[in-house]
Amino acid sequence: MREYLPVLIVGAIIGMFALLFVVAYAVAKRKNALENRERNMPDSEIVKRLLAYAKPYRMQFVLVFFVMLLANVHSILSPLIIGNIEETVVGDFDLSYLGKAVAVYAGLLVVSLLCTYIQAMVLQRVGQKILSAMRQDVFTHIEGLSHAQLNDIPVGKLVTRVTNDPNAISFMFTNILVTLIQNVMVVIAVLGAMLLLNYMLTLMVLCFVPFVVLFTIIFRRFSRSVHLRVNDATTDVNTYLSENLSGIKITQIFNREERKMQDFLALSKNLEKAKRSRMFVFGIFQPMVYMLYISSVLCLMYLGGRGYIGGWNFMGQTVTSGVIVSFYMYISKFFNPIQQLAEQFDMLQRSFAAAEKIFTVMDMVPQVVDSPNAKDIDEIKGEIEFKDVWFAYNPGEWVLKGVSFHVEPRQTVAFVGSTGSGKSTILSLICRNYDIQKGQILIDGRDIKEISIASLRKHFGQMLQDVFLFSGTIRGNIVLRDEFPEEDIRQACEYVNADKFIDRLDNGLDEAVRERGNNFSAGQRQLLSFARTIIHKPAVMILDEATANIDTETELLIQDSLEKMKNIGTMLIVAHRLSTIQHADNIILLSHGEILEQGTHQELLHQKGRYYKLYTLQYDKEQLQKA
Repeated sequence: MREYLPVLIVGAIIGMFALLFVVAYAVAKRKNALENRERNMPDSEIVKRLLAYAKPYRMQFVLVFFVMLLANVHSILSPLIIGNIEETVVGDFDLSYLGKAVAVYAGLLVVSLLCTYIQAMVLQRVGQKILSAMRQDVFTHIEGLSHAQLNDIPVGKLVTRVTNDPNAISFMFTNILVTLIQNVMVVIAVLGAMLLLNYMLTLMVLCFVPFVVLFTIIFRRFSRSVHLRVNDATTDVNTYLSENLSGIKITQIFNREERKMQDFLALSKNLEKAKRSRMFVFGIFQPMVYMLYISSVLCLMYLGGRGYIGGWNFMGQTVTSGVIVSFYMYISKFFNPIQQLAEQFDMLQRSFAAAEKIFTVMDMVPQVVDSPNAKDIDEIKGEIEFKDVWFAYNPGEWVLKGVSFHVEPRQTVAFVGSTGSGKSTILSLICRNYDIQKGQILIDGRDIKEISIASLRKHFGQMLQDVFLFSGTIRGNIVLRDEFPEEDIRQACEYVNADKFIDRLDNGLDEAVRERGNNFSAGQRQLLSFARTIIHKPAVMILDEATANIDTETELLIQDSLEKMKNIGTMLIVAHRLSTIQHADNIILLSHGEILEQGTHQELLHQKGRYYKLYTLQYDKEQLQKA
């Protein structure tokens, strides 16, 4: 029994580490339960959904599988060849056999290298296609979310879902999964070869496998937790950067750079802490697996060496020098894949954590969708009717309360009232940016829910106070990727008086537009939005404070443009400056979500109600400013 004492000591040490890890796992699990953390998506569901992206390329993966089989031949046969060479050198030396063995070994190596190259090229191409498909799906799904849902999700978070997260998942397809499968194949093949060579030494090696499984399960638990923390911290940093870089001018104006830097450093420290936790978990698992590898090698050298030198059998089987050399190489090939599991599990959990974030966004059901009986419409006349419409952004907090009005085709209708009265909300509801809770909205006598959303919005042109221009050129911002003749583009610009400043630019319509159009004035951006709307020939035009915050000269150009645009179709206007809507066919005054007054400008003045008071107040104010 004394000859097995060193082996028992090694087993005791490994058992002690295993006990410590089990206790740590139990403590972490209890802490997680006390924190009542939200349950994560199961790995099985993540794998199932990810494999759906790989399904179109199953033939390429089958090819990679067979290439892996060829590549693994070298890993399986090389220890046997080296063991035979060792016995040939130590025993009866045979130069011709040695040359043949070396040639076979070199041939297997060349085949293995060639297979590895083919495998890498095929997987990289497939991985990029999967990455592109996933990004497209995520982006398309985000485009389908309602305004309310988009308002609840920070832009930086969405950017992370479309950019960073798919990259991690792509690496899983190009490297991790294939490497895992390859390593499993190697482990099984190596075990088979070891059993054929010496099953008793193989049983000794297998004694370490339960500890490998135990350490892997524990590592998986901690790894997933820290990866979720890293992903959350990365998202927080991206969200903060997206918001604060967009508003950096406000930060500079109010001299808040130092405060913003402190906030950014706090988020960065949180990300650093999360990454340190991941490194700590990863740094413990790999040495533990390496310890098992070294322990198995020590046991092999001790038992095999004693058996070879002392001439005694180990559990009934003779141990030769060639067997020891082959087993040493086999143990290395057995534990190397297991050691790689640390890195592979680290990357796999990173991919799963990223996939879970993506699928969480993709599982968001759009709140505004086409009804089953929704149909496309080719054209609309522009007749709009609200019938007892009730709407609330938050349950119970009504923004519109039983609003009813009728707009004839080609009429110009203006909505006025104090902030929060529901003016902009009405315009958003007409385009189905939100769905109403009660009542009915009709377009040409048809409920808008019976019209497909894309078809409905195609007939609307919206001009908002905060004009958004994309990076590119003036031409690109007007046509928005559609094809229009040069003459149509220029006519649209002339129609809304945008040509007056475009012709003064060095490159005309091809003048570069920087991010958000910050190289143009507010009035110029507004004129470009008018041209963009006109060229798409909408049946209904919506202007939400389109004349606010612009200089007097540009306002005159815009007023002239508005007069021309009235001839195109129905026009709905929201304006605080009542002097800009005097010629509207109907003016609707709102207060706290209800219609108080409506009529023409002269009719409302004659009533001397709320509109009369607002107009008089604004008129007196303008006269004082002129004086």
